[in-house]
Amino acid sequence: MSWLLALPFLLPIATALATFPARGRGSLCGIISVLGCVLMLGVAISIVALVEISGPTAVQMGEWTAPFGITLVADRLSAIMLLISALVGLCVSLYSLSDIDDCRIKLGFHSFFQLLLAGVCGSFITGDLFNLYVWFEVMLIASFALLVLGGDRIQLDGGVKYVALNLVSTLLMLTSIGMIYGLTGTLNMAQLHISLASVDNPVAISALAVLFICAFGIKAAIFPLFFWLPASYHAPPVAVTAVFAGLLTKVGVYALIRTFTLIFPTDLGFTHNILLGAALLTMLTGVLGAAAQYEFRKILAFHIISQIGFLVLGLALNSPLALAGSVFYMVHNIVAKTNLFLISGTAQRLTGGYELNEIGGIYKASPLLSIFFFIAAFSLAGFPPLSGFWAKLLLLKASLDQAAYLVAAVALITGALTLFSMSKIWAEVFWKGHPKGYCSSLYALPRKERFQRLLPVALLALITLGLGLVPEPFIDYSLDAASELLEPKGYLDAVLGSESAQYTGNH
Repeated sequence: MSWLLALPFLLPIATALATFPARGRGSLCGIISVLGCVLMLGVAISIVALVEISGPTAVQMGEWTAPFGITLVADRLSAIMLLISALVGLCVSLYSLSDIDDCRIKLGFHSFFQLLLAGVCGSFITGDLFNLYVWFEVMLIASFALLVLGGDRIQLDGGVKYVALNLVSTLLMLTSIGMIYGLTGTLNMAQLHISLASVDNPVAISALAVLFICAFGIKAAIFPLFFWLPASYHAPPVAVTAVFAGLLTKVGVYALIRTFTLIFPTDLGFTHNILLGAALLTMLTGVLGAAAQYEFRKILAFHIISQIGFLVLGLALNSPLALAGSVFYMVHNIVAKTNLFLISGTAQRLTGGYELNEIGGIYKASPLLSIFFFIAAFSLAGFPPLSGFWAKLLLLKASLDQAAYLVAAVALITGALTLFSMSKIWAEVFWKGHPKGYCSSLYALPRKERFQRLLPVALLALITLGLGLVPEPFIDYSLDAASELLEPKGYLDAVLGSESAQYTGNH
């Protein structure tokens, strides 16, 4: 059992170590990376099955009992995040075989990529705040290396902006961890749920809550802490941007959800008001920024921001339906956003650029790629019956149930403007002819490259389509995950065992 919950980060670390000496042989290094992701996907599926059968599951590393040792915990939310991370890792690693040049491979692309996955999965499976910080730092180091790998001027410029604000996040997180340890004497999340409830210092708890919002808000790219994202995400190769877009900001949202459903008391109404305001402003500023752009990747980068607003919205509303909407939206968005960046890279390969007014003609040259873009883009906009429609429907219903009509209106406006941006890309990149009369067909690419680019795109598009056409099983899963978040007794029992009943009985 302990090895199963540790494998989501041990496997990528082992794969990173295996790819490093093979980096001089690009094809071998890539194959090792893909195989590592396949194994990680198998482990993630096993953890999802385990949680479905047994409920929240925890192990204590080194047999040190909680809250003194390192705790690994899997519940429905962390299990599904591990699964979708493994899937994204597999798709991007396969795509990278044709997208990453030999120079970057020799500099260690696949090793840093696997370390990034280790940081992401470690963040989802950890049960204490200090180890969450450690995995955040692993992610930061690996992502910075991937961002500047190759040393292009635009990459270095984006990398400096990226790392500067993320270091601020690190300092805020360390400050928060020190303060919460001083108040409670523990960093174990389950123990904090109990210990903070007995702290008679509302000012200190409120200050801690705001610090955590700022620290994790920078990672999640919420308003007004998102400026590092559009300044850096267009700089690296598409395979790097795709995994960043799919996973990095979602780890920040996951940390916010975990913190404000498990650790802090549920009666901190003002924090949820802060989160609600930040969510609405994130949605609007992100989608307006996207509407003003005319570069494929920059449009998608600003839409990462607007979609984060929807994810935080579910937490801010803090109802079972709203949190279920956030869980559903998280999975839908990771799949669709990763796919859109992969498609943008293939579009650039066929047309020669990213500027909308300089490219075009893909629908005529490659109808299949156009269909995959349509599925991902219009799902992102909430077009029925694709997956984004059901995710937004859950959040809209949760808003209306609470008579939050302004929230529902902002969500609808954001969806309409998202549709505008996606339609703009469709019209300029896919529908109109290429201004220079040139657009290579997908089938003009070498068969091996065509397979490496098309297979992950097709797989992600099919998942988006499946979640849209058959949403009921995942809606049920999301509702169960939301119930676990709002009623964490199963989580507490898994981590603290018999002590949980004693503590919960006193509080």
